[in-house]
Amino acid sequence: MALSGPTRDILIAGLHNTHALEMEALQIMNRQVERLQNYPELEQALRSHIRETEEQRRRIEDAMNEMQTSPSTIKEAIFGLMGNVAAVAHAPAKDEILKNMFTNHAFENYEIAAYKSLIVIAEAAGFRNVSGFQQSFREEEAMAQKMKDLVEPITRKYISLEQRETTASH
Repeated sequence: MALSGPTRDILIAGLHNTHALEMEALQIMNRQVERLQNYPELEQALRSHIRETEEQRRRIEDAMNEMQTSPSTIKEAIFGLMGNVAAVAHAPAKDEILKNMFTNHAFENYEIAAYKSLIVIAEAAGFRNVSGFQQSFREEEAMAQKMKDLVEPITRKYISLEQRETTASH
């Protein structure tokens, strides 16, 4: 690819940022699925999206290879740390599942914005292979909708489980 100048640099930064973001997403989701025995519908959604996220990461790496760059070690380390912190931050909370649902919904929307921006940058830079980014964008939109749709049933289930636990202990 013969792109050069400021838009090439902006595209490379966008690829690095989005790749690091996907690595953070994987950290968060992999930690959450370990703790969802009472919420199989959320576990299933996250496991499915983990597979999609792995593919999204691969698409970004393919674009990086085409641009003759590789993931940023510093960004990967920072985003990986943030993902681990985010994943364990809610664990001690009694309402961990609710906090994770809010975080998942927000994070998916963050990724939607990141992919939309990456698409605009790639097009401005003259990068011809934006279809992979568009597919990732659609997958993130679908997951954001899934997370939005799960807020109510997960909240109701959480209330029910808490009521059962309270009743059983008294």
